[in-house]
Amino acid sequence: MCQCTQLNVNNSGISDMQESSDNEYNEYDTDATPSWAEHQHHSVEELDNVESLRRKIKYYFMNPCEKYHARGRKPWKLLLQIVKIAIITIQLMSFGLSNQMVVTFKEENLMTFRHLFLKDYAHRGMETYAIYTRKDVYDHIDYVIEQYELLHNITTGNHEYEKIGAAYTPLSLCQEYYRNGTIYPGNETFEIDAQVQTDCVEVYPKKNLSQWEVLPKYELHFKRMLSVRITFVLKAINLQTVRHRELPDCYDFTVIITFDNQVHSGRITVDLENDVDINECRDWKVTGAAAKSIFLTVLFDCLIIITCITSLTLCTRSVISGILLQSEYSIYCRDHCSKKVPLSDKLEFVNGWYILIIASDTLTIIGSILKMEIQTKVLTSYDVCSIFLGTGTMFVWIGALRYMGYFRKYNILILTLRAAFPNVIRFLCCAGIIYLSYCFCGWIVLGPYHEKFRTLNTVSECLFSLINGDDMFPTFMNMKHKSSLVWVFSRVYLYTFVSLFIYMILSLFITIITDTYDTIKQQQQSETPTSELHKFLSLCKDLPNSGVYRLNETSSFLDCCLNRCRRHQDRLTSEA
Repeated sequence: MCQCTQLNVNNSGISDMQESSDNEYNEYDTDATPSWAEHQHHSVEELDNVESLRRKIKYYFMNPCEKYHARGRKPWKLLLQIVKIAIITIQLMSFGLSNQMVVTFKEENLMTFRHLFLKDYAHRGMETYAIYTRKDVYDHIDYVIEQYELLHNITTGNHEYEKIGAAYTPLSLCQEYYRNGTIYPGNETFEIDAQVQTDCVEVYPKKNLSQWEVLPKYELHFKRMLSVRITFVLKAINLQTVRHRELPDCYDFTVIITFDNQVHSGRITVDLENDVDINECRDWKVTGAAAKSIFLTVLFDCLIIITCITSLTLCTRSVISGILLQSEYSIYCRDHCSKKVPLSDKLEFVNGWYILIIASDTLTIIGSILKMEIQTKVLTSYDVCSIFLGTGTMFVWIGALRYMGYFRKYNILILTLRAAFPNVIRFLCCAGIIYLSYCFCGWIVLGPYHEKFRTLNTVSECLFSLINGDDMFPTFMNMKHKSSLVWVFSRVYLYTFVSLFIYMILSLFITIITDTYDTIKQQQQSETPTSELHKFLSLCKDLPNSGVYRLNETSSFLDCCLNRCRRHQDRLTSEA
């Protein structure tokens, strides 16, 4: 309603100025006096409009307590955010326990399979599982098949074979090898066909599970063999969720045992991994567990979705209001000051905290919907749901810093981070180029001789640890002294990296932050406006409890219409 009134005042002011300019060409008579009075009246109204704009902008930047004193409106948005933080945290803790049970069940089953199907696994400790003779290879493969056959008699879990229809799925034994080849290391001659061939043997259980087929006959081509892969599927049910008032999930474990001989060095490494699929159990019946708990959990998730939608709507409205106010301020600067508003002042109207809250609300809504579907066993995407809920909760708690910024002593941290961010980004771009150069160099030169430099990912993690002063001595000592030239290069490489990044680059990074902190602290102490927008607002000396910010909401629409009719009547009278 205030915008409507202001627009009518501006239109009438323009017409008054036109009439005043036209009267300047007339003879001096008594009619000139009303024209001058109208011009003075227009100037007063223009000053009132500027002051009204200044108050509107100042009110926009007030904190909830100041807005309450200014207009008497309760800080519902602040209360909503506090409630939202509490209920979202409770939701995350509840889902975290469920996700932890899922991950624990996966990891413990993987460890169980390794002890069940890998021969002498318990006696090997943490060393790499490897075998070196042909007899050991055959023995280990036969051991896997025999353990698979005796699964019902040896496992302490509720593992079962996969069944499709009336038949059980088989255990698959596949060998990958070069199609043809003759290799004579003594004569230093070889002939090889690089085409890879795969032969598979399947083992089916009989209808009577106590009687299995005889172990299959297979022949391994060791000189041409690349790998032997044993694959089978086992099913299990995670019953521990029942104790936590949740419905159990049914799991499909695709167990893959690989005998890797690609290096052909006489050392065959053995590894067991499993792919996990979580499915909804077909027929289930739980007695003794309260079915209400599942219903209440879904109802609580619905409450969180409604709360986040409300918060999303309010913050979106505030962002739109800031954009409209920024546009109004830009028009004022263009018409009255004949200059454009700098980008830094325009960004002042776009509240980054509201953008963060909108992002957190969106992530939380999506995560809550996925959680409801998981609770009702429509979906089993635990990892995807945890990413959405975890990121949304992180943003919610980071957004709580906004309310800490209302206190002067705490606000300096937020102002320092915001002011230092552009300089930090530019500094990191330059430092990142140097960091990548060391990563590539270390990977190429030191990779064959050092475990921490085998891949680009491990190189980056190792160097980042060195920057933070972690694991320095082991990194120096784990370098294999097999090549004197490479060993000397590693010393120069590590010493220069540590000296450059810890003593120079890291110190410069800290200096940027401290300089920005000192600058912000001096600005707060001096209390001088630092931008054109702040100078514009500094002219407004009205306090929040002065009463000038209050709106007469009951008569604002009537006043707008009356003022519009009155100015239209005055314009017709002046034209006559």
